[in-house]
Amino acid sequence: LAEMGRQCSANDYLATVDWLHGYTRRMASWWASGFDLLVTPTLSSPPPPLGSFNPASEDPNMVGMRATQYATFTLPFNMTGQPAISLPLHWNGDGLPIGVQLVAAYGREDVLIRVAAQLEAAQPWAARKPPVSA
Repeated sequence: LAEMGRQCSANDYLATVDWLHGYTRRMASWWASGFDLLVTPTLSSPPPPLGSFNPASEDPNMVGMRATQYATFTLPFNMTGQPAISLPLHWNGDGLPIGVQLVAAYGREDVLIRVAAQLEAAQPWAARKPPVSA
């Protein structure tokens, strides 16, 4: 990954930063239109088996691309700095947690934490542990 970064020109970097700032402004505009929370799945599919992503033994770029396929719902908010939380509110037939992601507007952690606390009180999950295998 470091080598890929070295090959990126200053113009490419600045164009990416400019795109990210524009994307962040578009997200802020969406929130300003009257939404308090956005609810999405955390992952696009059930969690992969342990060891599925190993950048030490694979091309790190390919590992990142594969991981992004799972994290399509979290990526936009990680990039734009909006507060988000994932709660394991459901479990699949294999006993693996299915996360629900709540996202709030930038600076609205109060709304996010209040709703997350209400959901956790209604659907306690802290003592529930998924099976572990490698």
